[in-house]
Amino acid sequence: MQDMPRIIIIHGWSSGPQKEWFPWLERELKAKGFDVEIPAMPNPKVPQIGPWVGCLSQVVGTPDEEIILVGHSVGCQTILRYLETIDVKIRGAVFVAGWFTLKLDDFDEAEIAIAKPWLETPIDFEKVKNNLNKSMAIFSDDDYFVPLADAELFRERLGSSIITLNQKGHISGLDGVTELPEALEAIKLL
Repeated sequence: MQDMPRIIIIHGWSSGPQKEWFPWLERELKAKGFDVEIPAMPNPKVPQIGPWVGCLSQVVGTPDEEIILVGHSVGCQTILRYLETIDVKIRGAVFVAGWFTLKLDDFDEAEIAIAKPWLETPIDFEKVKNNLNKSMAIFSDDDYFVPLADAELFRERLGSSIITLNQKGHISGLDGVTELPEALEAIKLL
C-alpha cells in the first residue's frame, strides 16, 4: 500500500490536461507529495463512454484503496462508469460540475447526439457506491449546463457531500476558474 493516495484527474468535454484548474490543482497536490496524473482523454471534442472509460481503466491499472479520482463535467460521468467495472473500493472521488441531466437549450444537434449516450445509458449506482469509500461533489449555483438539482442526485445516489459555489458557471476556464481551492479541500477530506 502506498503512503500517499494516487490522484487521477479526468478533464471534461473539449478540454485537456493543461486547461481549466487542472494545472493549478496538480501543482498544489504535487507540492504536498501526492502522485498526480491528468491523462489526455481520447477525442475530447466527441467524448464517448467506451474509449473514455477504457482510457481511465488503463491509467489506473490495478485499482486499490489509495486511489482518488477527480472529474470535471463528463469526466465525472467517466469516473462513475469506470467504478461500475471494478470490484475494489477506492479511497474516494471528487466530482466537479458533474451531471446526470443537462440543460440542453444551448446545445446544437451534434452536441445533443454526443451527450445522449451519457444521459441515457444507465449507471449501476449501488455498485458505484460500493466501490467508493467517500465522495464529494462541487457545484455552482449558476452553472449553465448542469441544473443545481443534480447536487441532490449525487447526495441521494452516491451519498456525496455537496459543496455549492456562487457564480462560478460550469467551473471551467471559460468562467475564469483557473484555481479551485474547494477541490483541494475536498481531496483532503477523503
